[in-house]
Amino acid sequence: MGELFTFFGLISHEKAFIYMTHMLLAAGIALVLVKMAMSNLKVVPTGAQNVMEAYISGVLKMGTDVMGQEAARRYLPLVATIGLFVGIANLIGVVPGFEAPTAFLEFAFTLALAVFVYYNFEGIRRQGVVNYFKHFLGPVWWLYWLMFPIEIVSHFSRLVSLSFRLFGNVKGDDMFLMVILMLAPWVLPMIPYALLTFMAFLQAFIFMMLTYVYIGSAIAVEEHH
Repeated sequence: MGELFTFFGLISHEKAFIYMTHMLLAAGIALVLVKMAMSNLKVVPTGAQNVMEAYISGVLKMGTDVMGQEAARRYLPLVATIGLFVGIANLIGVVPGFEAPTAFLEFAFTLALAVFVYYNFEGIRRQGVVNYFKHFLGPVWWLYWLMFPIEIVSHFSRLVSLSFRLFGNVKGDDMFLMVILMLAPWVLPMIPYALLTFMAFLQAFIFMMLTYVYIGSAIAVEEHH
């Protein structure tokens, strides 16, 4: 979005530069928040530790509903890290002078690809190559030739939907904010900020939930049979 003013754009308007700087900014903020939460751990949490523990508990509860507590704890570090990173990356775009790195397809697709590779790896590691791909064949033997390519396409469509859902929604929010700022640059933009902030958290929640669902379906292949 070259029309949108950004502070980093004062240095360079190159898309790659804007994308990388905002992505590194999101990662830096996430690291600082985690460092603050762990710098002075207390039995009765306060401040950043209290917020981070509430966040971790919420992510764990989400995963428990999907795959059970034991499995949810195993994949909690991955899902919680993704959620924190995506949430901060989304929120950056709400702040005037910054652009959400999730509004770049490269960011969303890379995260989606990481989830896609990981849940397939976990499925193969936990179930074995034969049992994992046997699930792609379906329950009816004479439909194996049809179900296998359908399942392959279905899994690759997850990669597309996961990335384009995040990218499309955040990009749309950025464009909506840009239009509002052009029409009424002072008071009126304060009204949709609450909605955009909610959408930033919602997209992070959806990404985490789908990550848990995909991992859960991959490691539960054996139970399906």
